[in-house]
Amino acid sequence: MISEQLVHLPHGIDLQCRVAGTPGRTLMLFLHGFPEDAFVWDNLLSHFSQPAHGGYFCVAPSLRGYGDSSAPPEVAAYRAKYLVQDTAALADAFSSEAFVLVAHDWGGAVAWNLANQRPARLKGLIIINSPHPGTFLRELQNSPAQQSSSAYMNFLIRPDAETLLAEDDYRRLWAFFTNMGAADGPHAWLNESLKDQYRKVWDKGLTGALNYYRASPLRPPREGDAAANAIQLPLEMLQILVPTLLIWGMQDIALGPGLIDGLEAYVPDLTLHRIEEGTHWLVHEQAARVAQLMEVWLASRPMPRPLDGS
Repeated sequence: MISEQLVHLPHGIDLQCRVAGTPGRTLMLFLHGFPEDAFVWDNLLSHFSQPAHGGYFCVAPSLRGYGDSSAPPEVAAYRAKYLVQDTAALADAFSSEAFVLVAHDWGGAVAWNLANQRPARLKGLIIINSPHPGTFLRELQNSPAQQSSSAYMNFLIRPDAETLLAEDDYRRLWAFFTNMGAADGPHAWLNESLKDQYRKVWDKGLTGALNYYRASPLRPPREGDAAANAIQLPLEMLQILVPTLLIWGMQDIALGPGLIDGLEAYVPDLTLHRIEEGTHWLVHEQAARVAQLMEVWLASRPMPRPLDGS
Protein backbone atom coordinates (compact mmCIF):
# COMPACT_ATOMS: atom_id res chain seq x y z
CA MET A 1 0.00 0.00 0.00
CA ILE A 2 1.28 3.45 -0.93
CA SER A 3 0.85 6.29 1.53
CA GLU A 4 1.70 10.01 1.54
CA GLN A 5 4.17 11.57 3.96
CA LEU A 6 5.42 15.15 4.22
CA VAL A 7 9.07 15.19 5.29
CA HIS A 8 10.57 18.31 6.89
CA LEU A 9 14.27 18.57 6.07
CA PRO A 10 16.72 20.31 8.44
CA HIS A 11 17.55 23.06 5.93
CA GLY A 12 13.94 24.25 5.69
CA ILE A 13 12.69 22.34 2.64
CA ASP A 14 9.61 20.10 2.82
CA LEU A 15 9.27 17.18 0.44
CA GLN A 16 5.96 15.41 -0.12
CA CYS A 17 6.70 11.71 -0.52
CA ARG A 18 4.94 8.55 -1.65
CA VAL A 19 5.97 5.70 0.62
CA ALA A 20 5.55 1.92 0.51
CA GLY A 21 6.98 -0.88 2.62
CA THR A 22 8.27 -1.32 6.14
CA PRO A 23 10.47 1.36 7.75
CA GLY A 24 13.82 -0.06 8.80
CA ARG A 25 14.26 -2.20 5.70
CA THR A 26 16.83 -1.19 3.10
CA LEU A 27 15.80 2.14 1.64
CA MET A 28 15.11 2.43 -2.09
CA LEU A 29 14.76 6.07 -3.07
CA PHE A 30 13.21 7.13 -6.41
CA LEU A 31 13.75 10.52 -8.12
CA HIS A 32 11.44 11.61 -10.95
CA GLY A 33 12.11 13.92 -13.89
CA PHE A 34 10.43 16.68 -15.91
CA PRO A 35 7.49 17.25 -16.26
CA GLU A 36 6.51 14.48 -13.88
CA ASP A 37 5.99 13.84 -10.17
CA ALA A 38 6.40 11.10 -7.58
CA PHE A 39 3.32 9.15 -8.71
CA VAL A 40 5.15 7.92 -11.83
CA TRP A 41 6.99 5.43 -9.61
CA ASP A 42 3.89 3.83 -8.08
CA ASN A 43 4.25 0.52 -9.91
CA LEU A 44 7.86 0.15 -8.82
CA LEU A 45 7.11 1.25 -5.25
CA SER A 46 4.45 -1.46 -4.99
CA HIS A 47 6.72 -4.06 -6.61
CA PHE A 48 9.90 -3.58 -4.59
CA SER A 49 8.16 -3.09 -1.25
CA GLN A 50 6.80 -6.65 -1.46
CA PRO A 51 8.81 -9.32 0.42
CA ALA A 52 8.94 -11.49 -2.70
CA HIS A 53 10.81 -8.71 -4.51
CA GLY A 54 13.21 -7.64 -1.77
CA GLY A 55 10.95 -6.00 0.79
CA TYR A 56 12.59 -2.60 0.38
CA PHE A 57 11.32 0.50 2.11
CA CYS A 58 10.44 2.55 -0.96
CA VAL A 59 10.23 6.35 -0.99
CA ALA A 60 9.51 8.64 -3.96
CA PRO A 61 9.57 12.38 -3.25
CA SER A 62 8.08 15.16 -5.29
CA LEU A 63 11.29 17.07 -5.94
CA ARG A 64 11.54 20.68 -4.81
CA GLY A 65 9.40 22.85 -7.05
CA TYR A 66 6.94 20.04 -7.82
CA GLY A 67 3.51 19.17 -6.45
CA ASP A 68 3.14 19.85 -2.73
CA SER A 69 6.88 20.05 -1.99
CA SER A 70 8.59 23.35 -1.20
CA ALA A 71 9.02 25.60 -4.23
CA PRO A 72 11.52 28.40 -3.52
CA PRO A 73 10.94 31.35 -5.89
CA GLU A 74 14.60 32.04 -6.68
CA VAL A 75 16.09 30.37 -9.75
CA ALA A 76 19.39 29.89 -7.88
CA ALA A 77 17.60 27.64 -5.38
CA TYR A 78 17.42 24.97 -8.09
CA ARG A 79 21.16 24.59 -8.61
CA ALA A 80 22.50 21.06 -8.40
CA LYS A 81 24.08 21.49 -4.98
CA TYR A 82 20.71 22.23 -3.39
CA LEU A 83 18.97 19.35 -5.14
CA VAL A 84 21.69 16.99 -3.92
CA GLN A 85 21.32 18.44 -0.44
CA ASP A 86 17.58 17.68 -0.51
CA THR A 87 18.13 14.08 -1.59
CA ALA A 88 20.88 13.38 0.92
CA ALA A 89 18.84 14.88 3.76
CA LEU A 90 15.76 12.92 2.74
CA ALA A 91 17.73 9.67 2.76
CA ASP A 92 19.16 10.55 6.17
CA ALA A 93 15.63 11.18 7.46
CA PHE A 94 14.66 7.60 6.66
CA SER A 95 17.86 5.60 7.14
CA SER A 96 21.43 5.85 8.37
CA GLU A 97 22.38 2.82 6.26
CA ALA A 98 23.45 2.79 2.63
CA PHE A 99 20.52 2.82 0.22
CA VAL A 100 19.60 2.13 -3.40
CA LEU A 101 18.98 5.21 -5.55
CA VAL A 102 16.75 4.99 -8.64
CA ALA A 103 16.29 7.95 -10.97
CA HIS A 104 15.04 9.13 -14.35
CA ASP A 105 15.59 12.29 -16.41
CA TRP A 106 16.20 15.31 -14.10
CA GLY A 107 16.12 12.96 -11.13
CA GLY A 108 19.06 11.22 -12.74
CA ALA A 109 21.00 14.47 -12.97
CA VAL A 110 20.63 14.77 -9.20
CA ALA A 111 21.48 11.10 -8.67
CA TRP A 112 24.70 11.20 -10.71
CA ASN A 113 25.87 14.15 -8.61
CA LEU A 114 24.94 12.50 -5.32
CA ALA A 115 26.74 9.30 -6.31
CA ASN A 116 29.85 11.30 -7.15
CA GLN A 117 29.82 13.33 -3.94
CA ARG A 118 28.64 10.74 -1.41
CA PRO A 119 29.40 7.26 -2.76
CA ALA A 120 29.53 5.69 0.70
CA ARG A 121 25.81 6.40 1.16
CA LEU A 122 24.83 4.22 -1.79
CA LYS A 123 24.51 0.46 -2.15
CA GLY A 124 23.72 0.90 -5.80
CA LEU A 125 22.68 3.45 -8.41
CA ILE A 126 20.00 2.74 -11.03
CA ILE A 127 19.58 5.28 -13.82
CA ILE A 128 16.86 5.27 -16.48
CA ASN A 129 17.45 7.50 -19.52
CA SER A 130 19.35 10.27 -17.80
CA PRO A 131 22.72 11.30 -19.22
CA HIS A 132 25.90 11.27 -17.19
CA PRO A 133 27.13 14.88 -16.93
CA GLY A 134 30.44 14.03 -18.59
CA THR A 135 28.97 12.54 -21.75
CA PHE A 136 26.15 15.10 -21.81
CA LEU A 137 28.60 18.00 -21.70
CA ARG A 138 30.70 16.36 -24.41
CA GLU A 139 27.71 15.88 -26.71
CA LEU A 140 26.29 19.37 -26.08
CA GLN A 141 29.65 20.87 -26.97
CA ASN A 142 30.48 18.69 -29.97
CA SER A 143 27.42 16.94 -31.40
CA PRO A 144 25.09 18.93 -33.68
CA ALA A 145 22.58 16.08 -33.38
CA GLN A 146 22.42 16.32 -29.58
CA GLN A 147 22.38 20.10 -29.71
CA SER A 148 19.34 19.89 -31.96
CA SER A 149 17.68 17.25 -29.78
CA SER A 150 18.21 19.40 -26.67
CA ALA A 151 17.06 22.66 -28.28
CA TYR A 152 13.80 22.45 -26.30
CA MET A 153 15.82 23.40 -23.21
CA ASN A 154 16.23 26.90 -24.58
CA PHE A 155 12.47 27.14 -24.93
CA LEU A 156 11.96 26.05 -21.31
CA ILE A 157 14.13 28.86 -19.94
CA ARG A 158 12.05 31.59 -21.63
CA PRO A 159 10.34 33.95 -19.15
CA ASP A 160 6.97 33.15 -20.72
CA ALA A 161 7.45 29.37 -20.75
CA GLU A 162 4.89 28.82 -17.98
CA THR A 163 2.20 30.65 -19.93
CA LEU A 164 2.99 28.93 -23.20
CA LEU A 165 3.07 25.46 -21.66
CA ALA A 166 -0.29 25.96 -19.94
CA GLU A 167 -2.09 27.01 -23.12
CA ASP A 168 -4.75 24.76 -24.70
CA ASP A 169 -4.91 22.29 -21.82
CA TYR A 170 -1.11 21.95 -21.66
CA ARG A 171 -0.84 21.10 -25.36
CA ARG A 172 2.92 21.61 -25.45
CA LEU A 173 3.50 19.50 -22.34
CA TRP A 174 1.57 16.56 -23.79
CA ALA A 175 3.85 16.89 -26.80
CA PHE A 176 6.85 16.20 -24.56
CA PHE A 177 5.49 12.69 -24.11
CA THR A 178 4.51 12.06 -27.70
CA ASN A 179 7.37 13.89 -29.45
CA MET A 180 10.08 12.50 -27.17
CA GLY A 181 8.91 8.95 -27.63
CA ALA A 182 9.43 6.85 -30.71
CA ALA A 183 8.80 8.87 -33.83
CA ASP A 184 5.95 6.59 -34.89
CA GLY A 185 4.36 6.14 -31.43
CA PRO A 186 2.12 4.70 -30.16
CA HIS A 187 1.56 6.22 -26.71
CA ALA A 188 -1.28 4.11 -25.42
CA TRP A 189 -0.02 4.46 -21.86
CA LEU A 190 -0.91 8.18 -21.89
CA ASN A 191 -4.58 7.56 -21.10
CA GLU A 192 -7.11 10.01 -19.65
CA SER A 193 -6.68 8.72 -16.10
CA LEU A 194 -2.94 9.35 -16.24
CA LYS A 195 -3.48 12.73 -17.87
CA ASP A 196 -5.69 13.73 -14.95
CA GLN A 197 -2.85 12.89 -12.55
CA TYR A 198 -0.51 15.10 -14.54
CA ARG A 199 -3.01 17.96 -14.73
CA LYS A 200 -3.33 17.97 -10.93
CA VAL A 201 0.43 18.43 -10.63
CA TRP A 202 0.75 21.05 -13.38
CA ASP A 203 -2.22 23.03 -12.07
CA LYS A 204 -0.18 23.72 -8.93
CA GLY A 205 2.35 25.65 -11.00
CA LEU A 206 5.18 25.07 -13.46
CA THR A 207 7.74 27.62 -12.34
CA GLY A 208 9.63 25.33 -9.97
CA ALA A 209 10.00 22.62 -12.61
CA LEU A 210 11.19 25.14 -15.22
CA ASN A 211 13.69 26.64 -12.80
CA TYR A 212 15.75 23.43 -13.04
CA TYR A 213 16.53 24.39 -16.63
CA ARG A 214 17.01 28.07 -15.85
CA ALA A 215 19.52 27.27 -13.11
CA SER A 216 21.64 24.89 -15.18
CA PRO A 217 24.15 25.87 -17.90
CA LEU A 218 23.99 22.32 -19.32
CA ARG A 219 22.01 23.23 -22.42
CA PRO A 220 22.87 23.81 -26.08
CA PRO A 221 24.93 26.93 -26.84
CA ARG A 222 23.37 29.61 -29.01
CA GLU A 223 24.16 33.15 -30.07
CA GLY A 224 24.64 35.29 -26.98
CA ASP A 225 24.56 32.30 -24.61
CA ALA A 226 27.65 30.10 -24.37
CA ALA A 227 25.75 27.66 -22.11
CA ALA A 228 27.55 24.29 -22.21
CA ASN A 229 30.51 25.77 -24.09
CA ALA A 230 31.40 27.80 -21.01
CA ILE A 231 31.74 24.74 -18.78
CA GLN A 232 34.66 22.51 -17.92
CA LEU A 233 34.15 19.65 -15.48
CA PRO A 234 37.19 18.03 -13.85
CA LEU A 235 37.35 14.25 -13.76
CA GLU A 236 36.94 14.15 -9.98
CA MET A 237 33.45 15.66 -10.40
CA LEU A 238 32.48 12.97 -12.89
CA GLN A 239 33.70 9.71 -11.41
CA ILE A 240 31.02 7.35 -10.11
CA LEU A 241 32.54 4.81 -7.73
CA VAL A 242 29.22 3.09 -7.04
CA PRO A 243 27.83 -0.07 -8.69
CA THR A 244 25.58 1.33 -11.42
CA LEU A 245 22.81 -0.06 -13.59
CA LEU A 246 21.90 2.07 -16.61
CA ILE A 247 18.69 1.24 -18.48
CA TRP A 248 18.42 3.11 -21.77
CA GLY A 249 15.52 3.30 -24.21
CA MET A 250 17.22 3.58 -27.57
CA GLN A 251 14.29 5.39 -29.22
CA ASP A 252 14.70 8.40 -26.94
CA ILE A 253 14.53 11.38 -29.30
CA ALA A 254 15.61 13.94 -26.69
CA LEU A 255 18.64 12.02 -25.44
CA GLY A 256 20.53 10.34 -28.24
CA PRO A 257 22.49 7.07 -28.07
CA GLY A 258 25.80 8.96 -28.23
CA LEU A 259 25.25 9.81 -24.57
CA ILE A 260 26.00 6.24 -23.50
CA ASP A 261 29.27 6.05 -25.45
CA GLY A 262 32.37 6.23 -23.30
CA LEU A 263 30.62 5.90 -19.96
CA GLU A 264 33.14 3.33 -18.75
CA ALA A 265 35.67 6.15 -18.35
CA TYR A 266 33.51 7.60 -15.60
CA VAL A 267 31.63 4.57 -14.24
CA PRO A 268 33.94 1.56 -13.89
CA ASP A 269 31.31 -0.73 -12.33
CA LEU A 270 28.64 -0.25 -15.01
CA THR A 271 25.93 -2.60 -16.23
CA LEU A 272 24.19 -1.25 -19.33
CA HIS A 273 20.88 -2.55 -20.70
CA ARG A 274 19.71 -1.11 -24.01
CA ILE A 275 15.99 -1.46 -24.76
CA GLU A 276 15.89 -1.08 -28.52
CA GLU A 277 12.17 -0.32 -28.77
CA GLY A 278 12.05 1.80 -25.61
CA THR A 279 11.69 5.58 -25.49
CA HIS A 280 12.42 8.24 -22.89
CA TRP A 281 9.31 7.16 -20.97
CA LEU A 282 10.30 3.60 -20.06
CA VAL A 283 8.87 3.89 -16.56
CA HIS A 284 5.41 4.26 -18.08
CA GLU A 285 5.85 2.11 -21.15
CA GLN A 286 7.61 -0.91 -19.72
CA ALA A 287 7.36 -0.81 -15.93
CA ALA A 288 7.40 -4.60 -15.63
CA ARG A 289 10.52 -4.93 -17.76
CA VAL A 290 12.29 -2.17 -15.87
CA ALA A 291 11.40 -3.88 -12.57
CA GLN A 292 12.72 -7.21 -13.83
CA LEU A 293 16.04 -5.72 -14.97
CA MET A 294 16.41 -3.92 -11.65
CA GLU A 295 15.60 -7.03 -9.64
CA VAL A 296 18.05 -9.25 -11.51
CA TRP A 297 20.80 -6.68 -11.15
CA LEU A 298 20.17 -6.12 -7.45
CA ALA A 299 20.26 -9.87 -6.85
CA SER A 300 23.62 -10.06 -8.62
CA ARG A 301 25.28 -7.41 -6.50
CA PRO A 302 27.38 -8.28 -3.42
CA MET A 303 25.02 -6.43 -1.09
CA PRO A 304 23.09 -7.75 1.91
CA ARG A 305 19.49 -8.79 1.35
CA PRO A 306 17.15 -6.24 2.91
CA LEU A 307 15.07 -8.84 4.78
CA ASP A 308 17.30 -9.67 7.74
CA GLY A 309 18.98 -12.69 6.26
CA SER A 310 15.85 -14.25 4.80
